[in-house]
Formats: sequence, structure tokens, C-alpha cells
Amino acid sequence: MCGIVGYIGTREAFPILIKGLKRLEYRGYDSAGVALINNDGKLNVYKAKGKVAGLEDYCSDKDISGTIGIAHTRWATHGEPSSVNAHPHFSESKGLAIIHNGIIENYADLKAKLKVKGVTFRSDTDTEVLVQLIEYIQNKKGLDLLTAVQLALHEVIGAYAIAILDKSNPDQIIAARKQSPLVVGIGEDEFFLGSDASPIVEYTDKVVYLEDGNIAVIHRGKELAVVNIYNRKLSPEIKTVDINLGQIEKGGYAHFMLKEIFEQPECLTNCMRGRINLEADQVTLSAVIDYRRQLLSAKRIIIVACGTSWHAGLIGKQMIESLCRVPVEVEYASEFRYRNPVVSPDDVVIAISQSGETADTLAAVELAKGKGAFIYGICNAIGSSIPRVTDTGSYIHVGPEIGVASTKAFTGQVTVLAMLALALAKAKGTIRHDDYLQIVKELSQIPDKIREVLKLNEQVAELSRVFTYASNFLYLGRGFSYPVALEGALKLKEISYIHAEGYPAAEMKHGPIALIDSDMPVVVIATHNAMYEKVLSNIQEIKARKGKVIALVTKGDDTISRIADEVLELPDTLECLEPLVATIPLQLLAYHIAVCKGKDVDQPRNLAKSVTVE
Repeated sequence: MCGIVGYIGTREAFPILIKGLKRLEYRGYDSAGVALINNDGKLNVYKAKGKVAGLEDYCSDKDISGTIGIAHTRWATHGEPSSVNAHPHFSESKGLAIIHNGIIENYADLKAKLKVKGVTFRSDTDTEVLVQLIEYIQNKKGLDLLTAVQLALHEVIGAYAIAILDKSNPDQIIAARKQSPLVVGIGEDEFFLGSDASPIVEYTDKVVYLEDGNIAVIHRGKELAVVNIYNRKLSPEIKTVDINLGQIEKGGYAHFMLKEIFEQPECLTNCMRGRINLEADQVTLSAVIDYRRQLLSAKRIIIVACGTSWHAGLIGKQMIESLCRVPVEVEYASEFRYRNPVVSPDDVVIAISQSGETADTLAAVELAKGKGAFIYGICNAIGSSIPRVTDTGSYIHVGPEIGVASTKAFTGQVTVLAMLALALAKAKGTIRHDDYLQIVKELSQIPDKIREVLKLNEQVAELSRVFTYASNFLYLGRGFSYPVALEGALKLKEISYIHAEGYPAAEMKHGPIALIDSDMPVVVIATHNAMYEKVLSNIQEIKARKGKVIALVTKGDDTISRIADEVLELPDTLECLEPLVATIPLQLLAYHIAVCKGKDVDQPRNLAKSVTVE
């Protein structure tokens, strides 16, 4: 989950590296560091605990010259956050410096063996073990850096994206990946390196996405060379990145999260563009056309995902089962991969991941592929690992999401799942034509309805002040709204650090009602659907115990509005599409409470955007 940046060319490297780290800081912000080879051939490494701005301040009086360098922003796995454990790490002689994203699982065994051979260590990290191993092999056998890296990686168990500088070769960066993303940007007489394309797009739109097992030899004045650990030369495909620089900047908003909440109408329009026609009477997904037989013959669909994507999967389950009449299971990818699941060639597995790099979801995909299942990926990051290993899939096309707490990616995932359910249902003949037309038309109008919901921003900001000092929250919903309750509670936990739980409203009487008192705010999604009367009863039970109710109701509701303490009115929509509307005020509620509490909204503690390690 760490962020990697590299540069080699004719410009001063440090400003490019620092700007790149700031663009990647959503991947980790426990500590940061930079390694540079200056014009005198000295390898300088500077590190600081905390965020990239702290590293920038630390380097203000240091020698930061040089046209080659690597840099890193860390999410701690092995070793607490500190300047010692920050990357880059020196080898024992300080001739090599390495940065690393991932986990070396057998680092303890390797470290013990190296200690026996007299190697001394400075940090508690698994990463230092790798650079010490590379230098030990290099010195013992008199090898060049590339060969030493190849031999060292043969001994490593785990996931990694690495970049290495060698003081004795100031015109070269060696980079390698396995199960952690790494991108090489190709400019005019210069190269860039990044965990994703965000630190690169300002300088070039030509990139190579390294595949698992690839090693990039990036040499000043030469073409990019890519080999594997057996030194077989590979032919990387150069791709064009389509990212607007404005998408990765705040654009006048106080936080990326607020910007991304307000981007959702445009993002969902982009998500549907080319898939729902102008007449709003037809959904077309190329994956359903190209793989019609595999998708329509599925005896069962299994959705694997983590976190917010898992919540989207729960909504997708209800949509697909309701419209397509095929059983759907939703699994935490982290549990699915370890419990010896029953998967057959008649199954379709849908893998959902914003980043396309989620380690558990990738592992679940590989397990399902090994059992013969057909794999459908739903991702946001173009060129990421999951789209490359799945049989087919759909991008959500919502643009880069920088805020760690997912917002527009969630609604994008739900939108794609809705379109998939509609396309499959029509192809299977399991939906009445009038119902199909009604849902498609309503789905096309969701961006405008979200714009209407966003007008509640000031009202949500005001009521957030009242609930800033709550210690616990309960979120309740039923049917399609139950996963929205889970997602609302997750958002609040992530960025405000308030304990919150989401429950099906009917389950309140089976335990959570014991928690309710005058200090317990309860958020209830109580829109006017088939469950309305039952949710109304739940609200009355809460009020009888002096609970504080924040109710999300359909515009014009005059019943719950008289009972609840706070009411947020939402535009009417079809029940199956309510999650796309109801999740918006919950995102705003979490955001404004976190702001009132003075929390770091975009970079909450202990979290990172892309979970590329277990």
C-alpha cells in the first residue's frame, strides 16, 4: 500500500519526486524518504516520520541535487512508523538504496541467514533484508546489479514492487514487481516510475505497466529494457494513459473527499456513457455481448470484494437475483481465498476492486480461475492487475479517486452492477419489457437526482455539528438500503473514528436495541418503499427509548418527518436504485462530522487507499 516514485533524466529529480509522493500519499503516510545520486556520485538518503511535507521540510537544508532518484511514502507493515524504518533503505555498505511496496513473507529466515554471515541491520523492516541480500549476492559472486537482483528474487517469498539505486552506476534504476503495481513512464530522454500513473501524467502519457515477474532496467540514454528473473528479454506494451491532471487535484475544494462526493453526478454520467443510449431504453455492455454464453449459462454468481466494494456487491446481489433469477453469493475475498470454497466451471465470479490491485481479491480471482470459473472484473483503475487477469469485465470510469474513504467508486460500482443486471436480465428474458424500460430510464436520471441530493450539503453540515461529540452511531436500513447502512457506518468509522455499526433494521430487536439511549444517534434509511411501514415501526421503537433519529425519507414524507429528530429529504426513485441516492447524504454526514472533529479527512490514520498486502 506504499507509494513508489522514481526519476532518471536531465531535470533535477527532487522536485519531481516530492510532487509524485504528494500525488501518491493516499497510498500511505506513516513516513517518507528519498534517495538521490548527486553529480559527484554520492548516494544521499533522507527520511522523515510522518507525511511528505515533513520530508520536504527536513530536506530544506540538505544536498538534494541529482538527476536520478527514487522516493517512497510508507504504510507500515513490518516495524513501527519511524525515520529508521522509513524507506529508502541502504545496504550495509551504503552502496545500494531500495524502496519497496509489499511484504517479504520469509524475511525472518533470510535475515537470520544473513546475520550468520556477518551482515548487520539498521531497521526492523522486511525491506532492508532484501537490499542486504542483493548486496551480499552481488559482492560474494562479483555480479552486476541486475543479475544480483534476479538471484535474490529467486529466494524471496511474498509480494513486492521495488526500485533500486546503485552508487557505482549512477545512470540506472532497476525496478521489479510481483503482486504489487508498478508503472514506468516514458518521456523524451527521461523515465518516470510510479505505483500508479498519477505522478507520471504531468510529464508523459506513455507508460508501461509491468507484469508480475517483470524487471525493468531503466538506463539513461537507452531504451527501456524489460526482462524476467530468468533474464529472458520481454517486449513490453507501451500504452497511452487517459488521465486529466485536474482529476488528481483538489480544484478549489477543501478536501479530495468533498470534491469526489460532488463529482458523482458527472462520474455516473461517464460511467453510463456509451452503455445507456440517448433514448434511455437500452443497456449495452460489450462483455455481455462478447461472452453471452458464459454469462447466461451461469448456474451461480459469486461476488468477491473487500470493504466498500463488498457493500456494492451486496446491492449487486439483490439486483441480479431480482432481475436475472440466478443465485448470487457475496464473499469477503479475504475469507473466500482461505476456506477451500466450492467453485465449479458453471460459476461466474465477479471481482470488484476500485484499484484493481487489492491483494485478497486478486488471490480470490486466481483461486476461482484455478477451479475453472469464468471471471468478470469490475474496476476503476485502467491497466491494473484485476482487469489483466480476468476473462472480461467493465471499468466504472469515475476517474482517479484520491480520498482514502471511497465515495464515487462505490456509486460507480453500483451503477455498473445495475447495468450488468439489466443487460443479463434482458438477454435471459427474465424481465418484463416495461419493467426493463422503467429501470433503464430511471437509472439514466440518477445523476440529476444526485445533484438534487447534493443541495442538502449545508443542512448536513449544520446537523453534523450537533452529533460531532457522539461516541457511537447506529445505521439501519432494509432491503436495498441495508448495504447502504453498512456503507454509511464504514464511512463514519474511517474518517471520524467514531464507532458505528450498520444493521438490517429488523435485526435491531435482536441485540442492538440494548444500546439505544438519549446519547445514541441512529441513522435510519426510511424512504417510501415496500418496507416503509416496518421501518416506521423501528423508528417508533427507537424514539420510545429516547434515541436520536436522523431519518432519510422520500421528499414529501409527512409521517416520519413528525417523529424523527432530523430529516433529510431525498428525491423519489425506484427501490433498486435507492442506494445511489441514499448513500450521498451519508457520505456528507461522515465528511462534515470528521471536519468538525478536526480529523484528516483524506488521509485517516492507519488506512491507505489501495490494500496491496494482506
